[in-house]
Amino acid sequence: MRRIINSTYITVDGVIQNPQDWPSSGDDGGEGQKIQNDLLFSCDAVLMGKHTYESFASVWQSRSGDPLTDRMNAMSKYVVSSTLGTATWNNTTVIRGDPVAEIRRLKEQPGGDIVVYGVGRMTHALIANGLLDELRLWFHPFMLGRGGVQDLLFKEGVAARLELADTTTLKNGIVILNYRILQ
Repeated sequence: MRRIINSTYITVDGVIQNPQDWPSSGDDGGEGQKIQNDLLFSCDAVLMGKHTYESFASVWQSRSGDPLTDRMNAMSKYVVSSTLGTATWNNTTVIRGDPVAEIRRLKEQPGGDIVVYGVGRMTHALIANGLLDELRLWFHPFMLGRGGVQDLLFKEGVAARLELADTTTLKNGIVILNYRILQ
């Protein structure tokens, strides 16, 4: 069975939205990019909500020519949305019906792991239904000092037990906590 792995950037004060707008954490010697590349290349599908899809599609589909971009554009992408019109990004399937049933079916298919970036309603539904296997939180060493409930990881949701599987500290102070979700 395929695993679903969530990889999410987070500030010390819990903000997860719009990491592209955060202050730089400085150079880590390429270690963080290698970890993200290794994750992406170990997976053969990306699972997203509408917000992440729109953000990613606007950036990735206009790029090409490097292994990471070519991988992202070529792999299967699944978007959970009841309001997204036609998906314009290559190899994208919109999940409109029961997302839990469809994602469970995806997990049961042969293939590589599935990666999810960011935490929203879909990730909380994955946890609630025993479908998320791993949560990688990339703690950035600063407090953003702003953000509403929609911007935070810590919002009302399901209870879940986590088991620390690995910890990595990058040279720039980012700490990656890798948790297995206990079912």
